[in-house]
Amino acid sequence: MTLTMLAVFLVHVLLGLPLFISLLATAVVGFLFVDPAMIPRMMPQQFFGGINVFSLMAIPLFILAGNLMNVTRLTDRLMAFAKLLVGHLRGGMGHVNVVSSVFFAGVNGSAVADTSALGSLLVPPMRKEGYSTAFAAGLTAGSSLIGPIIPPSIFMILYASLTNTSVGDLFLAGVIPGLLLGLAFMTMNAWYAWHKGLEKRGGLPSRRELAVTALGALPALVAPFIIVSGIVMGFVTPTESGALTALYVALCGLVQGNLRIADFWKAMVDTTRLTSAIFLIMAASATISWLLSYAQVPNEFVALLAPYIEQPVVILLLLSLITFVTGMFMEEVSALMLLTPIFSPVAMMAGIDPVHLGIIITLNITIALITPPMGACVFVAAAVSRLEITSLFRTIWPFVVTAILVLILLILFPSLTLWLPTLLG
Repeated sequence: MTLTMLAVFLVHVLLGLPLFISLLATAVVGFLFVDPAMIPRMMPQQFFGGINVFSLMAIPLFILAGNLMNVTRLTDRLMAFAKLLVGHLRGGMGHVNVVSSVFFAGVNGSAVADTSALGSLLVPPMRKEGYSTAFAAGLTAGSSLIGPIIPPSIFMILYASLTNTSVGDLFLAGVIPGLLLGLAFMTMNAWYAWHKGLEKRGGLPSRRELAVTALGALPALVAPFIIVSGIVMGFVTPTESGALTALYVALCGLVQGNLRIADFWKAMVDTTRLTSAIFLIMAASATISWLLSYAQVPNEFVALLAPYIEQPVVILLLLSLITFVTGMFMEEVSALMLLTPIFSPVAMMAGIDPVHLGIIITLNITIALITPPMGACVFVAAAVSRLEITSLFRTIWPFVVTAILVLILLILFPSLTLWLPTLLG
């Protein structure tokens, strides 16, 4: 049954049908194997039930907050602050790219949005500084992986809703891995700048310049603290935190005079379009997840990995390999929705902390955003840098390997993810 469903899904994707239709067609085939009479009764119930979860309302609210940051030009101030901090170093614009990704990650949690925003603004000046177009686009796509790891994270909210894990703990657990990713890409950029002999540009900023720029970026820098602290301290739910953040960003735009009615309307329309696409995929994926659970597929998977159940590191490496390969050929939200219910029982039996598992799965799914043939961030980076997609797919692998090395580090040392939630828990 499972192999037939996989074949049906791949055929529909190759035919170019919308992803949620491909998933629903796959679910229909699965129900034909299990019990055709369940199609009119269970498919609609699971389709709507999969998105009828209060915590998932946080997703459109965080997306709205990120869009409002863009239209109110708060993102420009973040980038200016990043440029002042690291722009004077050798390979300064590359470092600005990575640091800006860290800043942007604290607002929208979307890698694709980060790639689009940073690529159009930073790839041209990186080329002027001496970077090849391929490396500039690759670094933009690679550093955007920080977005879903540093809170807030759409993937973490989805994982939490599927496993009843604390969103606050997941958000805290993502901070150090996100910073490690940033450090890894900055190290890679520094090596490239030294190897290519790129010159330093500009000098150290004065204290006054640093203070003025930091003050301008402060409203944007405060947003992540509102998100994380409110959830961790129990003052608000993730959904309420998303609403507060969107309201806060909108008020900042109004006070600074950068938010017009047309801008607000654009942010709402963009949020609606992206949310609709995400929720349709989630609903269709939830239908398949329920069907696989009903057919006892997770139990079969547990039995398959039973010989390694006493070796948590081996289990995590195997789960990561499966997730990595799946993510190469499946949209990330649907991959997360399908794999998490199957992986979670295995991890529990192996004694793996659900928060640690959440970070590992999230990073795996995120890495898939820059892997061929379906890496969304690579397509966006190629478009904004006007580079052939095949050329970028050939040169993206060093960035993939860098992210995988960070992933392996997190698997070998769980304390890197669990230390902060334990400390503040």
